[in-house]
Amino acid sequence: MKKFFPFLFFTISFFSQEKDSIQILKKDSLFITNDSIKIIAPDLFSDEDLRTIDSLLIEDKFDSDLIDTLEYIINDKDIIGNTKTAVTTGLLKKRLSNLNQSTPFNLGYNPSLEKVINSYLLYRKKYYPALIAKAKYYFPMFEQYLDQYDIPLEMKYLAIVESALKPRARSRVGASGLWQFMYGTGKQFDLKVSSYVDERYNPVKSTIAACKYLSQLYKIFGDWDLALAAYNSGPGNVTKAIKRSGGYKNYWNIRPFLPRETAGYVPAFYATMYIFEYANEHRIYSELPKLFSFQTDTIRIKRTLSFDQITETIGVDEEVLTFLNPEYKLNIIPFVEGRNYALRLPITKVISFLNKEKELYALAEADDAKREKPLAKYFEMDKRIRYSVKSGDFLGKVANRYGVRVSDLKRWNRLKTSRLSIGQRLYIYPKKVPFSTSKPIVKRDKGLSSNSGKKGKHEIYIVQKGDSLWSISQKFKNVSVDKLKKWNNIWSAKDLKPGTKLKIFKS
Repeated sequence: MKKFFPFLFFTISFFSQEKDSIQILKKDSLFITNDSIKIIAPDLFSDEDLRTIDSLLIEDKFDSDLIDTLEYIINDKDIIGNTKTAVTTGLLKKRLSNLNQSTPFNLGYNPSLEKVINSYLLYRKKYYPALIAKAKYYFPMFEQYLDQYDIPLEMKYLAIVESALKPRARSRVGASGLWQFMYGTGKQFDLKVSSYVDERYNPVKSTIAACKYLSQLYKIFGDWDLALAAYNSGPGNVTKAIKRSGGYKNYWNIRPFLPRETAGYVPAFYATMYIFEYANEHRIYSELPKLFSFQTDTIRIKRTLSFDQITETIGVDEEVLTFLNPEYKLNIIPFVEGRNYALRLPITKVISFLNKEKELYALAEADDAKREKPLAKYFEMDKRIRYSVKSGDFLGKVANRYGVRVSDLKRWNRLKTSRLSIGQRLYIYPKKVPFSTSKPIVKRDKGLSSNSGKKGKHEIYIVQKGDSLWSISQKFKNVSVDKLKKWNNIWSAKDLKPGTKLKIFKS
């Protein structure tokens, strides 16, 4: 989507399915539809317009599972309509000076930075309590590795700018995880991607990779502000900006020569740092964190397990498992020789896991026996697989299925034409897991209908926000997660949405 906005904005995609979600926020100035944002005329926005627009974008950003990378577009003229202030210039200068003395970043006062900070405090304040709560889980982990690689601890705020601390954040161009690594860059720093696992989503491994990358960038430029800019746009663009500026190496001096999104990226980082450091002074208080990292531990598994099997056996919520183990794309932990994939659990559930380990593996064996087809084969991305052409296949369809180009398919298989024949074997170096493998197919028990599961007397339960298969099962006597899935033909928490009607059969 093209990015147009005359003040400060996020790259955003509207994923709402409501077709009538169209709003005109300022006549002849801005037109927002469920597909795009368009500027019709460069009129200045009032404070009320800014508040409405920013709220709309941030709501989508923070609430959607399909969020994009945060890209801040900041220019002095972009937010000239913002006349309100949340902090006076004099007080802001004093606070930035205090921060500047304790950090290697250049946090001196700048009018553009002042506008950004005021904009955040005026129109985004309500989102920070949830972010600070998430930070209480992630920041100690980040700081451990930042310290290990001799990187300023303040660099932890970069993950907020990159992903809003959503470990499964993925941009439209494929940048993924807390630190938003592209596939190629992640591969350079040993972040492996397979049909089951994407280590860019792993908080610890991606943090280590980010530390290695930032260390390299600092060696190139010898300046943390420039390393930060290079993290966003690449060292080549920063080097070009330095040359075009006449050789300056101060971020604010080269800023006019950087790509537009990078010109706003560093001030966004500064603004985030300021707000976190002075949160109490602005009456921003953290929500209660769900977990702290020290309240978790890892266990090596001995066979392939799914999150719902773990949920059913030891009673840990599947949403908690997903939060603690975001790298498992299909909510399945594969057992692969030499990979040592681990399960992270709340400490309170570790003993329960060890006590019921045999029972858990027996359940997994039983589920495997019911499947019409085995689970998708584990393969490393960029490792060659062989694909058998099926009826209806064509090169574009196969290429899209595995995230590769048609030209690559032709080159790998020495194809002179685009014609395919059923049964033909193709060699592929996949970049993504085929969508069709995301849900295992399981044989239904006898007596289950093809549409609604078991027949007979039942009651209806309407799914509420925050519900999971486990939490619903606990509300009824003799109802298990497995029964809920069979009765309603659902296979994971991803199939649950508020308002969904579930059948609950009496024993």
